[in-house]
Amino acid sequence: MSSADHQKLSKRLLFFFGLSEMPIQVAAVPVTAYILNFYVDDLGLSAGLAGTAYLLARIFDVITDPAIGYLSDRTNTRWGRRRPWMIAGMPVMLLGVYMLFFPSDDTVNDISIWYFLTWMAVLWLGWTMLLIPYYAWAAELSPDYNERTTITSWRTALGLAANIVSKLIPSIAVTFYAISGTPAIVEIIGIFLLIILPISVSLTVTQVPESDNFVPATMPLIEGMKIMLKNGPFKRLISAFFINYIGTAMSTATIIFFVRGVLHEESAGIVILLAFYITNLASIPFWLWLSKRIGKHRTWIIGLVSFSAIQPLYLLLGPGDIWWMTPIIAGTGFFGGTFYTMTNSMKADVIDLDTLKSGDNRAGMFFAMWSMATKIALAFGPGLALWTLGSFDYVSGTTDPDALLALRLVYALAVPIFFTAAAAIVWNYPITEERHLRLRQALERRNARRLARDATPAAKDATLAE
Repeated sequence: MSSADHQKLSKRLLFFFGLSEMPIQVAAVPVTAYILNFYVDDLGLSAGLAGTAYLLARIFDVITDPAIGYLSDRTNTRWGRRRPWMIAGMPVMLLGVYMLFFPSDDTVNDISIWYFLTWMAVLWLGWTMLLIPYYAWAAELSPDYNERTTITSWRTALGLAANIVSKLIPSIAVTFYAISGTPAIVEIIGIFLLIILPISVSLTVTQVPESDNFVPATMPLIEGMKIMLKNGPFKRLISAFFINYIGTAMSTATIIFFVRGVLHEESAGIVILLAFYITNLASIPFWLWLSKRIGKHRTWIIGLVSFSAIQPLYLLLGPGDIWWMTPIIAGTGFFGGTFYTMTNSMKADVIDLDTLKSGDNRAGMFFAMWSMATKIALAFGPGLALWTLGSFDYVSGTTDPDALLALRLVYALAVPIFFTAAAAIVWNYPITEERHLRLRQALERRNARRLARDATPAAKDATLAE
């Protein structure tokens, strides 16, 4: 079937497929924004040790990515090749969430870097077993350039909706029930995650069928990696993506430190995050509409540059300015809506180019490489931020002017530096809608020749049998 003749996916299928994005989104932000702050400011782990443990857990996580992607591409079961991995990842991730978000009293009284490191690594292992096959599956749902953006938009919207609910519940608790403090917020988010994870993944794997005509990848790993590294659009996309996420990770890792240390607000961070994700979610229809008119990479550039222009406004804020922070973060949330919808859709297009050159559909391996880049960025970004704060002797409750200035600068200026660099890299990205159409047509011609070739021996055998 040609991409032009492809039957559009139903809203029901898009909804059920997008549900598994919920635990992925809900887990990612609190671990970076709240868990780090919780273990440093509330449990007493030093900022330097926390940054080191976080980095080591992410290094372990990065090692597992290519293995899971490689194995997922080669899995062949009656249930498909992606769904079994998602089911297996559920209990692993649930265990990591429980141990990390709900440390026992003995652990709280004698916090150890090894406890933090171990359960962070377990959580990320389960997360990877869920994410890599799930994102690879998304790339296989449709061959159409614009429908792929629709798939990622649905997925992102549902993930952000869950993220908003996970922030809304503690926000209500803080505002109306006098429940405050990071430990209480971490516990509420943890409970929500333990509920939403098994429900959402179970619905996706039972309600969305996998293609039954897939062919497991056969190309040797080293040969496949050589072809991957010759893929120019892939190298440009992954480089910009990596730099984008370093800036994102530094901002996410320091936002609660900024709210508590600079604005002197103990519990308002959850409300601020809620404002970000509400505008983030609300922006998706606009970015989807715009991308169909100017292209995916140009839409992403607009988001990067506009976000960078707003972020330095945080330098103007001081104690008590929490409500002035709200419109700033709402603006960044709106422009940040391009980061997930555009990049994930662009990844699927790059995989088509690799399929044409290699002859294999290696979506799992490609998403493993992107996941590696993301995780290295998400490890390096918070690590760099916390090491910088540690070098200025930042500790919980500090009033040292140099430490607070370092916090301001890291939070407000890291994003513009990295996002501007990412925009420059992706400026002349070559895969437009027109070029992708030609790419899909070449793939379809090759697939037609392959089908005709495979059908010829069968026809001869049938003739002989007569």
